[in-house]
Amino acid sequence: MSGETDLDRLLAGMEPILHPGTYAFATLGAGALPPTITPRMTFREAEGMTVILLRQDAEAAGIACGFPSRMITLNVHSALEAVGFLARITTALAAEGIGVNPVAAFYHDHLFVPEDRAEDALAILRRLAAGPG
Repeated sequence: MSGETDLDRLLAGMEPILHPGTYAFATLGAGALPPTITPRMTFREAEGMTVILLRQDAEAAGIACGFPSRMITLNVHSALEAVGFLARITTALAAEGIGVNPVAAFYHDHLFVPEDRAEDALAILRRLAAGPG
């Protein structure tokens, strides 16, 4: 099942959802992820494995982490080959001084924004979805 590629339909159809909990980013060596941790995402880089996980889980496991953030899911099925969707979103957030770490998954895009700016980011995303006017 392929997703939407039309930028206007993607923006109009997105329903941003702010998830509970505070997430954090960490890097671990190969095989260093404790079996009690279920990360939201992992990505292997040359320097180590990047892990996005709940901050409370990282702290409980003694994992050093950074970028306390909240996760916003853009609840629209965006195609992986869609052009400009995340660019439009990250540009709007940047214009308001909000950094973002986006993750494109198969069905949806997810944004990790600074914990203290999550509500601001949500308002910006809702304005984008509402369109001009």
